Amino acid sequence: MPKPDYKKLLDEVRSCTLCVAHLPMGANPVLQVHPKARILVVGQAPGIKVHRSGIPFDDQSGIRLRDWMGIDSSVFYDPMKIAILPMGFCYPGTGKSGDLPPRKECADTWREKLLSMLTDIDLALIIGNYSINWHMKDLKKKNLTETVKEWKKHISNGVLPLPHPSPRNNIWLKKNPWFEKEVIPQLRLEISSILK
Repeated sequence: MPKPDYKKLLDEVRSCTLCVAHLPMGANPVLQVHPKARILVVGQAPGIKVHRSGIPFDDQSGIRLRDWMGIDSSVFYDPMKIAILPMGFCYPGTGKSGDLPPRKECADTWREKLLSMLTDIDLALIIGNYSINWHMKDLKKKNLTETVKEWKKHISNGVLPLPHPSPRNNIWLKKNPWFEKEVIPQLRLEISSILK
């Protein structure tokens, strides 16, 4: 059975308005968490489409991420299998070169409390620099590419750093063909083994 405070904490997070004054479209925390989840997806922050739908990775990034994982939407959106915990729960707005960074208030206020509930996680997918900076601060290399290149070392410890699956990263994927050739097949094997 879930811990007694699980639903209460989730209700508190979903009603959070801590940084609403800084959010161009208001507060709408988007996350998926259940204490029985076996895989943790750590994203950055919702985009506009996800903000509007309230469904994590309900966009092109999500399509690619599910493909990388080798699972369909029914598995991905089962909170007892997959926890989705972005660094920022609300859409932060747009900057000069894409979406703004996740608001720091989310991690400072909620992250440790939510992670403490996720005691059955076998694999954490750490997506993008903001997530890597928080979750892998002592393990990261000089840039995302160098960190991801050490995937074999990390996956053996239940952690896998990934580039963001956004179409904006198509150039990175073309420059680093080893990622889809080596990392994705192993990721699918790990996911399949955990969820069998």
